Amino acid sequence: MLPMGAPKTVLLTVAALGLAAAAAGTLVVYGGFYNVAATTQHWQPVYSLLEKTMHQSVQLRARGIEPPRLDDERLIVRGAGCFRDKCVQCHGAPGVAQGDIGKSMQPLPGPLVDARRRWAPRELYWVTKHGIKMSGMPAWEYRLSEEELWSVVAFLARLPDLTPRQYAEVTRVAPTAAQGAPSPPACGAGAPLAPVRVADARRGERALYQYACNACHTIPGVTSSQPQVGPPLAGIADRLLIAGKLANTPDNMVRWLRHTRAVAPLSAMPEMGVTEQDARDIAAYLATLD
Repeated sequence: MLPMGAPKTVLLTVAALGLAAAAAGTLVVYGGFYNVAATTQHWQPVYSLLEKTMHQSVQLRARGIEPPRLDDERLIVRGAGCFRDKCVQCHGAPGVAQGDIGKSMQPLPGPLVDARRRWAPRELYWVTKHGIKMSGMPAWEYRLSEEELWSVVAFLARLPDLTPRQYAEVTRVAPTAAQGAPSPPACGAGAPLAPVRVADARRGERALYQYACNACHTIPGVTSSQPQVGPPLAGIADRLLIAGKLANTPDNMVRWLRHTRAVAPLSAMPEMGVTEQDARDIAAYLATLD
């Protein structure tokens, strides 16, 4: 049996340890003691903890995804083009070094020649589509079609079997004189446009930060570092005009998002390549900010 007062002692000890941990964490954060420079590596325990957290998170969120057939040669060739255009600069390939951006990142985006051994196809799809926070791995949901996302997964399954020469051949940019065969198409180029669906405000909220709108604007519901470049978007649904030029309607908001330079040539706001569907979704979300 525990002596009288032991439970209280245990609780006080746990509370004291918790307060000490909180104080240490506060000191590290506000004292600036953790070096965030990409010229230094994470401590191994930090790296291992983050990597394990990432693996478990992906497995949980990808468990209900059903992959299509991934042995279609047409899909694999398409994936070769996507890998060449979107992935190799950070991850490298057989006989191809990473680009300067990939080499200089921490954590280092490693080669993907062993991806099929470490990840299930549904998990590779999830990572490609949604990206990984604070790792440099982007989310491709708003840049690639569903077929292109799966084509990357299909190509990653083939990648370990390719020699450097075979990789160079399958991803060539132009026909070779000997073969005369077409090269894989540029990723996203020439893909048929999906029919425009009913605007989805929740998807529009995601699109705002996938198109980097929060880099310049503070937006209710969207995390940012409180930028001071563009005007805040709180209350935008109640404003009469868009950019001082267009009546504030959903169609005009779509026009502004997609054809900014045509509406206001002197505006500092760049055109972000927003698709019709994404612009309609963003307009639907902005219409809720009254």
